[in-house]
Amino acid sequence: MTDEDVDAALAGVGPRLRHLRTRRRLTLTEVSERTGISVSTLSRLESGVRRPSLDLLLPLAKAYRVPLDDLVGAPQSGDPRIHPKPVRRDGMIYIPLTRDASGVQAFKLILPPRQEEKRIGQRVHEGYEWIYVLSGTLHLALGDSLTTLTAGEAAEFDTRTPHSIASAGPQPVEIIALFSPQGERIHIRDS
Repeated sequence: MTDEDVDAALAGVGPRLRHLRTRRRLTLTEVSERTGISVSTLSRLESGVRRPSLDLLLPLAKAYRVPLDDLVGAPQSGDPRIHPKPVRRDGMIYIPLTRDASGVQAFKLILPPRQEEKRIGQRVHEGYEWIYVLSGTLHLALGDSLTTLTAGEAAEFDTRTPHSIASAGPQPVEIIALFSPQGERIHIRDS
């Protein structure tokens, strides 16, 4: 790799960082809080004023959940496998099944058993979600409506409708879920 190749790769980092941040609808301040990198440094990285270094790119790759290779524009290795790193949130386990952060994100979710029949808090956000039940029985609440889905059933819904999902009983539920970028941000990233 020549010096020109290195310079070209590094010049592309800023636009990639800005694209990732804006696609996820994050502010520089939100990224700063997640990475510990100052807002001014992030701004200089995105504009190309600051040369990216490994100590800056590693926390950004982790925050955006993308391989470091994606940030620097490294050529594909030809290996199509994804090496998911599960995320635990609100008692659920999210296992990413996609690596491209710019579009719809796919996850396998494992929802814990429910011992009591209390109502689960519903969320509202821009976007769409798709759910496919792999095993177990799922309760899908959409506003005041409650739908029970079993293995092999699927659902699609507009997430501007208040919604929540939970196991329908004492067994865990495994599902495949597709989130639009807004949904992925709400369910996986926000607290």
